[in-house]
Amino acid sequence: MATYKVGYFVGSLSSNSINRLLAKALARLAPPDLELIEIPIKDLPLYSPDYDADFPPVARAFKKAIAEMDGILFVTPEYNRSIPGGLKNAIDWASRPWGHNSFTAKPSGVIGTSPGSIGTALAQQSLRSVLCFCNSPLMNTVEAYVQFKPGLITETGEVTDEHTAAFLTKYMNELHAFIVRVLTVLPRIPPSAD
Repeated sequence: MATYKVGYFVGSLSSNSINRLLAKALARLAPPDLELIEIPIKDLPLYSPDYDADFPPVARAFKKAIAEMDGILFVTPEYNRSIPGGLKNAIDWASRPWGHNSFTAKPSGVIGTSPGSIGTALAQQSLRSVLCFCNSPLMNTVEAYVQFKPGLITETGEVTDEHTAAFLTKYMNELHAFIVRVLTVLPRIPPSAD
């Protein structure tokens, strides 16, 4: 049985991020042949085309980490009806310089949690638009808009509500199946040396 490495971005830079808790829960609920690995975004400077000729070491390491993954999972909050600036900055770094887009043919999923009843739906729509431009095959179903309530997920990533746990398990199983389908049809692009 093949193991697939899925890099995940936590869109929030907060040390108390509920989306980080969600990411921990997803890692616990993932099928055994999905290995989730966080790709940190907090140390990236603000992207500018001035860097395109010579990326700083942190950005080169970031792009290398993405290249080593079979798929990407975005776990994001909703800020002002869209995605956080830090996450957009990370996507900008990953997609540049022109012709070296790290997301090309890389299967991806989008999920998020918020205390609000629409649970990051607008942020996810905004993110999907960006990822479509980045040529990342997107898992369109199952969509997951998780309303966060205190105690829903423990510090260790245990989901305390059985219905939510079952739904998130289904989400991770669907993500696995989607990654397998995409990588069956599209050739893997080997990590580049740049």
